[in-house]
Amino acid sequence: MIGLENIEKQFGDLMVLKGVSVAIREGTVTALVGPSGGGKSTLLRCINLLEIPTSGAVRIGNDRLEFHPGQKVTTAAIQRLRRQTGMVFQNFQLFPHRTAIENVMEALTTVLKWPEAKARERAAALLEKVGMAHKADAWPATLSGGQQQRVAIARALAPSPKVLLCDEPTSALDPELAQEVVDVLSDLAREGTTMVMATHDLRLASSIANEVVFLDAGLVVETGPAREVFDNPQRERTKRFITTLTQEVAKGRHG
Repeated sequence: MIGLENIEKQFGDLMVLKGVSVAIREGTVTALVGPSGGGKSTLLRCINLLEIPTSGAVRIGNDRLEFHPGQKVTTAAIQRLRRQTGMVFQNFQLFPHRTAIENVMEALTTVLKWPEAKARERAAALLEKVGMAHKADAWPATLSGGQQQRVAIARALAPSPKVLLCDEPTSALDPELAQEVVDVLSDLAREGTTMVMATHDLRLASSIANEVVFLDAGLVVETGPAREVFDNPQRERTKRFITTLTQEVAKGRHG
């Protein structure tokens, strides 16, 4: 379904991703985890080409793009791949001058050229799905962080992407608001939505991910079923990371 083949990404002299290969099956949820600076957000952004890999190949469905140092990729090729993805950002990135429902409609009317009535109907159904129908006409500034993120999820789902990409979807939220978002993503996972998420949130990753990819210093250290990686990591580096995360979760509960 999604294949990342030998992805390298360089920023100036810094090699952020060093030959990363990951296969993601349709209908699964894959969590990219690891320390800050390990490469997980960059890898996620390489899937929808918000970051253009220095070298390697990205495949979504039947579309495959190869990258070579110094070689330009056409805008048309980038758009063809990107349109198969929906992106949920850490800081929501809703349009402040659009209501909740208008935010969800935006891509349908401007990119896909849907008639307004059809777009509004689709947007209303998605807001219902994420528990935000009662706030359809609210401005983003009047919504809590958890509510904004749920609208952002509805917006990302609007064009029916093949894969939903989530970049630290709960990290800007306090635990109570984060739970609202975890619940929505859990429902989507149960429905078989293909998702890839970069996250520090152990609760999110362990509750809804089928597969885990642990990245450190731009390399895949360990990968496997979520339950196995979290409960019985094979690599020493993974064990240390999971222990640290678990301690943070426990501290948060008692704090």
